[in-house]
Amino acid sequence: MSTYKPVNISTQQQHMTPERRARLLSVLNKRQNDLTVVLENVFDPHNISAVMRTCDAVGVQEVYVLNTKIPRHKKWGAKSSSSAAKWLSVYQFTDADACFNALRQKYDRIVTTHLSSDAVNLYDIDFTGRIALVFGNEHSGVSDEIRAMADGNFIIPQVGIIRSLNISVACAVTLYEAQRQKKLAGHYDSCHLPKKQFNELLDHWGFIEEEGSGQ
Repeated sequence: MSTYKPVNISTQQQHMTPERRARLLSVLNKRQNDLTVVLENVFDPHNISAVMRTCDAVGVQEVYVLNTKIPRHKKWGAKSSSSAAKWLSVYQFTDADACFNALRQKYDRIVTTHLSSDAVNLYDIDFTGRIALVFGNEHSGVSDEIRAMADGNFIIPQVGIIRSLNISVACAVTLYEAQRQKKLAGHYDSCHLPKKQFNELLDHWGFIEEEGSGQ
């Protein structure tokens, strides 16, 4: 596994215990810079927190929160996330165009979860490229505006009577399929973060108090 070695080591990093530093380096070396989640007008902060916890678990570093119809979130549900947000790079937007402009600079495809005639099966998506996944709110899903701006739709196959999943569950199912594909492709075998971002996160994480793993 390739590991970046910071050139300028901050005072905080210098005072890290070897065990903590090794743990943080291990996590950073598995962070993925080509996969992200976008949450559109998700009402319940606990749902957002649950999504963030899954993102952290599979190595997704960036999360985009788009609020065009509801107030900007001030905090997330701490009980669901175990404060996962503090380990992630969370970007909040109130303008859809600005959000998508930022996404287009980093990701080649943007796909939404929506049942439509042209929707593809989750398991037919290639997650080894640079892709952003958009999940809509608890009541109406992804909006028409966002679907029109995206590159396509996908569905999670279901055989039950109730053909819908909680947003945090849908996101978890999707991200673990992405993790499966990326692991087979060797994406977790070497560091994917740019060196500058890697070192900035290591420095920032050095100030964060860790909680129990809860697993």
